[in-house]
Amino acid sequence: MLERSVTVRVKEGLHARPATQFVKLAKTFRSAVELRRGTVGANAKSAVKLMLLGLKEGEAIVLQADGDDAAAALDALADFIETPEAGLDPAGTVPLATADARSASFTPPRFAAEGVGGVGASEGTAIGPAFGFFPTVLLAPNRRVAPEAVEAEIEALRRALDTTTAGLLEAKLKPGVSPQDTQILEALIEVARDAELTGAVETAIRTGRDALTATLEAGRILAETFEKVDNDYIRARAEDVRGVTRALGLALSGTADVSLARVPEGAILVAEEISAWDFAKAPIAALAGIVCTKGAATSHVAIMARTHGIPAVLGARADLAALKAATTVALDGKTGAVWLDPDMAKADGIRARVAAESQERDALDAFRHRAPVTRGGRAITVAANLGSLKEIEPALKAGAMGVGLFRTELLFMERKTLPSEDEQAGIYAELARAFAPHPVIVRTLDIGGDKPVAGIEFPHEDNPFLGWRGVRMCLDRPDVFKPQLKALLRAATEGNVKIMVPMVTNADEVLRVKALLAECRAELDAAGVAAGEPELGIMMETPAAALLADDLAKHAAFFSIGTNDLTQYVMAADRLNPRVADLNRADHPAVLKAVELICDAARRQNIWVGVCGEAAARPDLIPIFLRMGVTELSMSPASVPRAKKTVIEADEAA
Repeated sequence: MLERSVTVRVKEGLHARPATQFVKLAKTFRSAVELRRGTVGANAKSAVKLMLLGLKEGEAIVLQADGDDAAAALDALADFIETPEAGLDPAGTVPLATADARSASFTPPRFAAEGVGGVGASEGTAIGPAFGFFPTVLLAPNRRVAPEAVEAEIEALRRALDTTTAGLLEAKLKPGVSPQDTQILEALIEVARDAELTGAVETAIRTGRDALTATLEAGRILAETFEKVDNDYIRARAEDVRGVTRALGLALSGTADVSLARVPEGAILVAEEISAWDFAKAPIAALAGIVCTKGAATSHVAIMARTHGIPAVLGARADLAALKAATTVALDGKTGAVWLDPDMAKADGIRARVAAESQERDALDAFRHRAPVTRGGRAITVAANLGSLKEIEPALKAGAMGVGLFRTELLFMERKTLPSEDEQAGIYAELARAFAPHPVIVRTLDIGGDKPVAGIEFPHEDNPFLGWRGVRMCLDRPDVFKPQLKALLRAATEGNVKIMVPMVTNADEVLRVKALLAECRAELDAAGVAAGEPELGIMMETPAAALLADDLAKHAAFFSIGTNDLTQYVMAADRLNPRVADLNRADHPAVLKAVELICDAARRQNIWVGVCGEAAARPDLIPIFLRMGVTELSMSPASVPRAKKTVIEADEAA
């Protein structure tokens, strides 16, 4: 048996979505894998057991693997555990089905100071007719099963599992389902099929209990187990277990559930509890708000409500009978206030607040497709940062003027083998066509020891952010790098593809990339394959690049400043370490000085410069960047309209 000590770096720990992806990765290996915290362990191939371990960000754990591919399993799983974004939405974007500024980010929940108190789980004010979702409680029949009927009961359980998971798979294909919704639904499928739950049910059936009784009892026990875990995200998974259990129970009993398909336009959905399972069946666009007496801001229904910009209050301290009897419900998803059948004066006041919020959203919405030109008449490009083709539609809806940063890591990380040149060329070309004639800037592979990639073995590094990553790794692995460069050259025939190289520290690295590009073009020409002439730019994210910007500008068509890494490197402050969070500021004078050095060098060499880090979306920093000479800003799609508004209102005077 092999083992390795690692520290959990996954943001907020191994809650449902990252745990699901971790289990999927573990299942690709033949070896038995266990994860241990102190004396407590869990099977790494069981999402339920993994979630019950309640691993938090920053905790030290031990990975153990036993089998012929144990070493490879440890490498891949350790990399996953030590990657902050592992298992999460790659770009961190908020899909724009009905999203606006209020759903672009989420602040800690607050409790109501007026009305019925609850947890503000998704910002926004709403008022409308109540639509009650109070399904009949499933009762256990408590039948005894004869030994000869046991296999029939187990077969009934398996059919129920198939029916239930098929329903979830169907929900994933519904219009308006966001990438984040999809991840949550996949996590529910993993729970439904997890051996911890199904094994407990089958064991109970073999002792003579009927399938429905065994399912309801096993689900109840498992949900209670989750509720005892000292972790908000893990406790919230009890809701998922109850939703899965109920769905299995309905399938076993042949009972039709209360339908959410009939929710009228503008209604407030009121319930004791709504699982993500239930939410996926509702006509999301019709919902004006959600109020539940159970649930927390970390529940999946809360996450989905925020994704779709639906105001929500969970854990409302309302009498259940009063909630069922209410005809009109109002809520404030920021403060957690809920009003049941408010009087006329209160209702009018709430409607006025709803109208004011709507006007604010409409005002911002008007900027989605406006050309961002400063008061001084300078045109600025506001583009989107993307990580997959699934994010194209939200970016286009937001009014993104192309792609300022396409992260190619996901193409490599989600696979068991390296993507081929043909596969990559198809993806880059599709991206280019979607945004034509606007440019799309594709960042070459920025992967190091902090990210798991099949087909690339990374040595153990104590600090992979300062190690063998980005262009350093790519130049050492032309077998990996050249297929990507060839794919980009092929996609560049679309006419709007640009290439950007990450983690550059000196001009020699850029010259070596140019030499490889020339080699790749010659090979494509020899094979009779068409190739374009993409511009080559540099992602400016290291202090060395900032200090050598004048030299680098001689060899680049453009600069794009990655403020996330530039900030942590300039400030010597890990952006994932809360103890030094006060130092990790893109508005720090030292960071802005580095940005200024880059912009000055770009101006002297007459190349354009953009910003593609999180700071590009900050209204307080955008005017500063513009005064420095930045002409392109790239960000999460949800931030595009506000950034355009900031540009249009910007005064470039010093």
